Amino acid sequence: MRPEVLCMEEEIITEDKFRYIEKGEGPPIIILHGLMGGLSNFRGVSEHFPKKGYKVLIPELPIYTMPMLKTNVKNFAKYLEKFIEFKGLKDVILLGNSLGGHIGLLHTKMYPEMVKALVITGSSGLYESAMGDGYPKRGDYEFIKKKAQDVFYDSSVATKEIVDEVFATVNDRVKLVKTLAIAKSAIRHNMSIDLPHMQTPTCIIWGENDTVTPPKVAKEFHELLPDSELFWIKKCGHAPMMEHPNQFNDILDAWLEKRNF
Repeated sequence: MRPEVLCMEEEIITEDKFRYIEKGEGPPIIILHGLMGGLSNFRGVSEHFPKKGYKVLIPELPIYTMPMLKTNVKNFAKYLEKFIEFKGLKDVILLGNSLGGHIGLLHTKMYPEMVKALVITGSSGLYESAMGDGYPKRGDYEFIKKKAQDVFYDSSVATKEIVDEVFATVNDRVKLVKTLAIAKSAIRHNMSIDLPHMQTPTCIIWGENDTVTPPKVAKEFHELLPDSELFWIKKCGHAPMMEHPNQFNDILDAWLEKRNF
């Protein structure tokens, strides 16, 4: 086991073929980041829930390291299952944003016995037209900056560090091709037919001003998932856990407590 300290000021554990953050002890909450989102996007969650008696794990998903032909949502869900088995976990709570929510949903469909509860926020899986849309405009920093800012209600959340990271990704030819492949894979893995058969308790937390996966998407998730509750955060875009971390944590806290998770 080899810990490293990265710029996000978190310890990344490299063990076997996995890289992940792990904090706390207790029922496991596994956090799944999005296509353009890093592990640090969930800093508010990863700092809060260990204090509440949970073990928080954030695996680094192999978005750009899987072979091209295997770069799709289904294989990410299989990778998550291998991580859960490697860590010897059971009754996990999956929390995913954007593509991470989609991976959590598909994993729950494939391995329902492993998942105690699901939390999705700004999730893909029903509405994919914005996934990767417009990003292939390489070399235009201002365009990429605008696209990154549009993810949030408060554009200042899109720091230079975030914009630089997205800019570097779309200007890396291999990463760009994989980003587009993942976006197409997300469209192919539409889950509208599957959701009514998924009985896993699901907490849906959504930004009222999400322009990537608009509010109607959250309502559709809520209508299709049999055991779901929907919560809104005002003045909030596609990443509630980043824009309003305290409110996000309060909502999730109350939901977990009510469900005795």
